[in-house]
Amino acid sequence: MLDKLKSIISKVDANYSDIRYETKKETKIIFNGEELNQIGSNITDGYVIRILKNGGLSSIAFTKEVDAEKAISNALENATLIARNVEKPIELAKTEVIKDTFLPELKEDPRMISIDEKLEITQKYNGIPLKHNGISTTTTQYLEVIREKYYVNNEGSEIREDLITTRIFGTIISKDGNLIQNVRAGVGGSNGFALLRDKEEEFEKKTNIVLDLLKANPVKGGVYNVILNPSIAGVFTHEAFGHFSEADLIEDSPTMREKMQLGAKLGSDALNIIDDPTTPDQLGFYKYDDEGVKARSTKLLEYGVLVGRLHSRRTAASFEEHLTGHCVAEDYRFAPIIRMGNIFIQPGRKTFEELLAELDDGLYILDSKGGQTSGENFTFGAQYAYIVKDGKLGKMIRDINISGNLYKTLQNITLIGNDLDLCKIGGCGKGQLNIRSCHGAPHIIIKDVIIGGM
Repeated sequence: MLDKLKSIISKVDANYSDIRYETKKETKIIFNGEELNQIGSNITDGYVIRILKNGGLSSIAFTKEVDAEKAISNALENATLIARNVEKPIELAKTEVIKDTFLPELKEDPRMISIDEKLEITQKYNGIPLKHNGISTTTTQYLEVIREKYYVNNEGSEIREDLITTRIFGTIISKDGNLIQNVRAGVGGSNGFALLRDKEEEFEKKTNIVLDLLKANPVKGGVYNVILNPSIAGVFTHEAFGHFSEADLIEDSPTMREKMQLGAKLGSDALNIIDDPTTPDQLGFYKYDDEGVKARSTKLLEYGVLVGRLHSRRTAASFEEHLTGHCVAEDYRFAPIIRMGNIFIQPGRKTFEELLAELDDGLYILDSKGGQTSGENFTFGAQYAYIVKDGKLGKMIRDINISGNLYKTLQNITLIGNDLDLCKIGGCGKGQLNIRSCHGAPHIIIKDVIIGGM
């Protein structure tokens, strides 16, 4: 396949060209309550070609090899038109030429597991909540995505890499009269089917939580000092801060470029944030991005100071900053865009018990339940929380809503726990879907957080 791709782009007369071919196999098993709604697999494939000519960069996706010449012609025409209508010609930062094949080591390759066994384990986890009185229904899904990628550019790079993702996830819904509560449950990752085995405890735990929520009181709105657990602290890191670290989201905004200048003091001295797609055995792991650039660990915040951001080859040249290897596509239908890999707050030294003692009075808030950002302001829902009094956990409360300003909140992070945990499900919907976008954190203390009911 690599030789075929080299042959295709050898016909391109341009400053730069690259081509990516991949096959994508998806397997889905979906339960709604006890009913099996969907089971099956499908395989699709296709190409994406990118051409840079005279400062114009164009991309075209196509699915049949016989359409390659037409795709090249259209991409060249589009690149020429773009070049005539951009104020500044597009440039790509230089990167090393790579010739490599990377097939990840897996703890049980899901391609070797029968569909019967995948159904059996999904049905088992789906059935755990349904045995309990008070559970109204469930939605549980097995999702397996296998991308076999081939990449070639006219600079000499030739790369073959597989991305394999498996997960079982869904929602557990409880009901008591008119009161309905729900929590999310899920297991998975990017290093094999074995990650899905023996996870009954996770689904039992989430079942108990959603039942306890039926007896919990709604939160009383106000301003609180809080502890966030790794799940919701990771979502905050990804959504509120991480996207502003993606160079393409701030490059056309003078206001954001001013605020996000390297060297700016954005957070407290306790805060260090990194994005590292090279972290082994994690959901966001990959070796090369979809521009053929080797993934790099990138420090973003160091002691509260902005020291880096995430780049494509185009934005690295535009910002005159180092490449990071963070340009990723959803699949063969898309040209790559800048995405987070594994973004997380680096751990500190405090135990959870020490954080509770330091908090004294406040709220312990757990697990994300969706949310949104608007510029530098954010609003996130949480699945549940506990009142903390004199450093001790008290009653469960529900209907939690957290809101605030990114920069003020970063400054108000006062203590960092030592118990870093990265998400097993993850995902990001920026522009395209990236099911492997991973986030995490230790427990953290934030002072003066605005809390409202859902």
